[in-house]
Amino acid sequence: MKLDRPTPKHKAPKLSFETLNSETWNIKDQNPENFTLLVFYRGLHCPICKKYLKELEELLPDFKEKGVEVVAVSMDDEKRARLSRKDWDLKELTLGYNLDLEKAQDWGLYISKGIKEEEPEIFSEPGLFLLNKDNEVYYSAINSNPWGRPYLPSFVKAIDFILENDYPARGEYIK
Repeated sequence: MKLDRPTPKHKAPKLSFETLNSETWNIKDQNPENFTLLVFYRGLHCPICKKYLKELEELLPDFKEKGVEVVAVSMDDEKRARLSRKDWDLKELTLGYNLDLEKAQDWGLYISKGIKEEEPEIFSEPGLFLLNKDNEVYYSAINSNPWGRPYLPSFVKAIDFILENDYPARGEYIK
């Protein structure tokens, strides 16, 4: 079992996936003005993900104004991702699908087995990563359950603080 986690101030793991915009999102192709905000969500079965992604979509203009590109992805297949977009009324958020297990583990995400009929056999638990222009991890939050995620409105304000104060990434491992 892999327990490594992406570390602040180091390159983010490789990552690519298909999006509902009929494009392949690849981390190496990202060129944000300031940051990329990468949100891993559990999938269609999760009502907390629905609320979180709807709030994220409402904040997209604020993130864009601050030079932050936003994308969300899950291990759901395309059909389930399309249902999430439709049922959750997500019109603007770039939504990826078919995140594979190995990539989820490369990013240090916790993996759960479905316990209810509407849950997939396996899925990743939530994670949120803020990556700088060089695709280095600036900030990470990895959850083992659907609750306890970063509060998005205060996260928008944190971007202002980071940019205004040239605040460095923090939290690397010291041996």
